[in-house]
Amino acid sequence: MKSIGNVGLEDVKAVYDGPEGNLWELLMGQQIHIGGFKSSMDLAERAGIGDGMRGVDLCCCNGAGMRFLVHFRNVAAMTGVDATETVVNRGRKRCQEEGIEDRVRFVLGDVTKSGLPAGSADFVWGEDAWCYVADKEKLIAEAARVVKPGGTIAFTDWVEGPAGLSDTEAERFMRGMKFANVQDISGYSKLLEENGCKVVEAGDTGRFAEYIDLYLKMVDMQLTFDALKIIGFNMDMLQLVASEFAFTRELAQAGKVAQGRFIARRE
Repeated sequence: MKSIGNVGLEDVKAVYDGPEGNLWELLMGQQIHIGGFKSSMDLAERAGIGDGMRGVDLCCCNGAGMRFLVHFRNVAAMTGVDATETVVNRGRKRCQEEGIEDRVRFVLGDVTKSGLPAGSADFVWGEDAWCYVADKEKLIAEAARVVKPGGTIAFTDWVEGPAGLSDTEAERFMRGMKFANVQDISGYSKLLEENGCKVVEAGDTGRFAEYIDLYLKMVDMQLTFDALKIIGFNMDMLQLVASEFAFTRELAQAGKVAQGRFIARRE
């Protein structure tokens, strides 16, 4: 696992409290993860998440993943935990607008110590967000604590690819993304096993490079004005963001970063 210093939760909260978070949503939609609806449906189907189940979304952001599960997998109830007040408030409002506020609850807090009851969830869910959590050991331990025996942990995340990142590449990538570290597929698998889970699936979705390319094209071909408005019409900043996206695409094309998909059962 690659790590850097001087990046923490406050840096992540600053992103999603400010214009950078709004820029992510412009490019990726309310489902701020690679693959959007298709990725969510793929993960839910593979993990067997469906009718009447009760779940917990760690790092739920604006709750789009929970709303997807309620609308399209008929999940009975979801509880989401996130540390950024801006996105939690946004998520509550959207649940009210969609008429599902009675089935979706938000908790403003630290996902490594959520305070949720042990064994209270049929499944724990995450989508491209656990990369922001510095203490991944505590995060996986918390997911395993909250899910009931026999329950499922299902998540996607940005991970180091099989080709590996050089120290220089890792520094630039993680500094730009506000990641204190980036795990790899075998690392997550090991953490799941150490916390009493049997890994059912752990692998690369193969989506990463194609979708980063899509976001770059959207900014260049259609959403330039919208993006500039979010960042105060600062063209230099937009070019910097585009440059970092292009760098990330190069890493993905070289197999150095990827979107990992993980499904595990609590024993």
